[in-house]
Amino acid sequence: MMMHMTIAPIVSIIAGILILVYPRILNYIVAIYLILMGILGLVS
Repeated sequence: MMMHMTIAPIVSIIAGILILVYPRILNYIVAIYLILMGILGLVS
């Protein structure tokens, strides 16, 4: 649980910056974020 709480805000900030810089990769960022959160949810 601690890992999930630490990584989620960092991933969110990075994703937000990338979306601002490269709006076309929004779908990929959302997909990667959802996959990572799903894996972390299953592991922890």
